[in-house]
Amino acid sequence: MGGTGSGRGRLVADRRVARKPTKTATKPRRSRKARRPARRGAFGLLGRLTGGILRLVRRIVVTAIVVLALLVGVAVAYSYTTLPDVAQLLDGRARGSVTMHDRNDEIFAWRGDQFGGAVTADSVSPHLRNAVIATEDRRFYWHYGVSPQGIAGAIRINLSEGRGPLSGHGGSTITQQTAKLLCLGDEYEPGAWVSEAAYLDDCRQTTLNRKAREAIYAIAMETKYTKDEILSIYLNRAYFGGGAYGAEAAAQRYFSKPAATLDPGEAAMLAGLLTAPSRLAPTADLQASQARAATVLRLMHEQDYIDEATMRQHQQNPATLSEEAGQTRGGYFADWVMQSGPDFFTRDTTEDVVIQTTLDQSIQRAVEDAVNEVFAEKVAEGSDAQVAVVVMSADGAVRGMVGGRKTNASGVFNRATQAVRQTGSAFKPFVYATALELGYSPNDTVVDEPFCMTIAGSGQWCPSNYTRQHYGRVTLTEALQRSLNIPAVKISEAVGRGLVLRVARDFGIVRELSDTPALALGAAEATLLEMTGAYAGILNGGSSVTPYGIRELRLKGDDTALMGSGGGIGERVISEAAAQQLTWMMQQVVEQGTGTRARLQDRPAAGKTGTSNEQRDAWFVGFTADYVTGVWMGYDDNTPLTGVTGGGLPAEIWHEVMARVSEGQPARPLPAMAPQPSQREEAPQVAQPRPQPQAQPREQQPVRTETVLERLLYDLLGGD
Repeated sequence: MGGTGSGRGRLVADRRVARKPTKTATKPRRSRKARRPARRGAFGLLGRLTGGILRLVRRIVVTAIVVLALLVGVAVAYSYTTLPDVAQLLDGRARGSVTMHDRNDEIFAWRGDQFGGAVTADSVSPHLRNAVIATEDRRFYWHYGVSPQGIAGAIRINLSEGRGPLSGHGGSTITQQTAKLLCLGDEYEPGAWVSEAAYLDDCRQTTLNRKAREAIYAIAMETKYTKDEILSIYLNRAYFGGGAYGAEAAAQRYFSKPAATLDPGEAAMLAGLLTAPSRLAPTADLQASQARAATVLRLMHEQDYIDEATMRQHQQNPATLSEEAGQTRGGYFADWVMQSGPDFFTRDTTEDVVIQTTLDQSIQRAVEDAVNEVFAEKVAEGSDAQVAVVVMSADGAVRGMVGGRKTNASGVFNRATQAVRQTGSAFKPFVYATALELGYSPNDTVVDEPFCMTIAGSGQWCPSNYTRQHYGRVTLTEALQRSLNIPAVKISEAVGRGLVLRVARDFGIVRELSDTPALALGAAEATLLEMTGAYAGILNGGSSVTPYGIRELRLKGDDTALMGSGGGIGERVISEAAAQQLTWMMQQVVEQGTGTRARLQDRPAAGKTGTSNEQRDAWFVGFTADYVTGVWMGYDDNTPLTGVTGGGLPAEIWHEVMARVSEGQPARPLPAMAPQPSQREEAPQVAQPRPQPQAQPREQQPVRTETVLERLLYDLLGGD
């Protein structure tokens, strides 16, 4: 056998060809431990611990954010459910308004919270809408209720100006401001708050907690309402100064036009008021209001709401008050009407009330101008002397009123209605009214001589005349004309002090009157309004009057009057003949007595001067055939006047007032009756008995209605 067929080759593996590495191939990765040197010791432990803490903090922060977001979401959802329909949020006033019309039915004053009616963002002038957005919240249509950028900017400004982060600029959006105006949905409940002011103060707090709640409420509003609905609520609720709440009330208050017709200048002025409505109100400071409006116009131009030409036009010709708003007068009168009317229709009203008053704005202007002129020309600069003036018709309807040196003030002390002062000799007409009613004549005489009386418990009292002189036998007319004290005391004591007291009270001097002999010299106290009303009773023929300022009161939009006049002519006090004789006597006071400075050149006038003890009060009260006017001067702290008596500056102010009031009116004679020739040689003296009432009307008097005085005497004599 051959060897080539039976041999077995070597058992070896086939040779493999080595493959080249591809471009994507990478080197084997080393482990983290291989890449990094091992941390050893304390530094390694600290690093691991720090890393762990950071990871824990990160987890806590993320968890807190998630939890906070959930809580905010829940709070927003809850606030959402409490939000009412938009229509319920437009008028948020807790109280109503009072609008006052003068005797010619023109508006002259507003009180309370004015609300002209609901408007919407679409119904107001687009200039107003744009001005508010440009000034208050330029990102209004882009944010979701809260503007972090605005808040950060406000905090930066506050800190740079040295204030706290939440003091001053708030960075609030219009939505947040609206949330604050809504008091975050908490309505005012009288029983839950000390006062409405306390409730409002709580609503305006700027604590962190309050700001957080405000933000949540704002987001809820953004969720429920459209942007225009939120803006509508804001435009209706915002305060624009001057008692005006809402854009419509403000437009009517300042410009006497609807909010829909405001031009850019007027719109800029209203938008500018939102930062400081009371201080910037054009009725309080027109120049400041116009300066702020110029800034708003610039902002409107910068945000492309108006072009440059429009901006410059209205900056150079700023908005001004309407004639009606600019000429409003009678602040003292309006305050008095609010105090004298029923509380539930004036000070505490929750309705919108319209009051027709007795004020005559032309007379009011005359009063203010006269007072300002006399004080500017005849009162020393720096003097604190005060003045009050009241003008009324013979039936008690008040036509004009000034209660202090600041002639058109409001909300301050009203010396015409609130100052109770000693009347001095202005009281003497009531002494002579009593005598004339009992049958004495203006021509009857009394002796002016040194005189003393013994007063029980006080000793001897010896009155004297202002001039310290005596004039012997004088008529009652001369005694009143010269304002002699001794004859007044003698007549008062002769007719009976009790009757003088009754006549004075029935004419309207309602204060407690001291039953002493000094009563005849004006120891009684009264307000100027009461004294003027009492003299009106003399002018109207002897009947009492109740001064009044309200003719009619009704609810706004309702033609039915809820109440009428609260005053007018009342019961007869003295006879018409006695009143006419007294008028004639008082006419002599003006023509040739102590009141000559009040004399008018074109018409007759009657009146009486009065100067109280130690010259603390100076009065002149008098009348023409048309109007009764009272003037008082003095110091609030009872400092004696220097060189001023009733026949001086008060009579001059009276003359200036009545000359202006009467200008252009036909002159009418006074209802005066000259006396019949005297049938007595001398009027009764103190020691003589008081005259008895006559059973029949006196010859010189027409048959008339029984007077209050006669009824009193009848009762005293045992009549049934």
